[in-house]
Amino acid sequence: MKKVKITVLKTTLDKELAKEYGVEGLTACPMLKQGQVFYGDYAKPEGFCDEAWKAIYQYVFALAHGAGKEVFYYGDWIRKPGVAICSCNDGLRPVIFKLEATEEQSYIDYTPVR
Repeated sequence: MKKVKITVLKTTLDKELAKEYGVEGLTACPMLKQGQVFYGDYAKPEGFCDEAWKAIYQYVFALAHGAGKEVFYYGDWIRKPGVAICSCNDGLRPVIFKLEATEEQSYIDYTPVR
């Protein structure tokens, strides 16, 4: 299993939806910032948003296990091999992530309970 580089490409705020449904003063995601980099594999990186992880972990896991060496899915999504562009599931202020397969080996850093 390899590590996957997770880069925050963009934080957004849908002003129209936020005006209609959001609380007063809602802003773009306060937890993640454009340009932040994390490394993931089988586990959520430290400091990474729980909800964002739930939205992207299946892509991280797939890339960590070699998916996307050619192109993801049927070649009708991302043209660059080993890359996925995903977002969290916040409908008012989604965060956009770039996931990149790396050659850095990942190791389990705990002892499994038997």
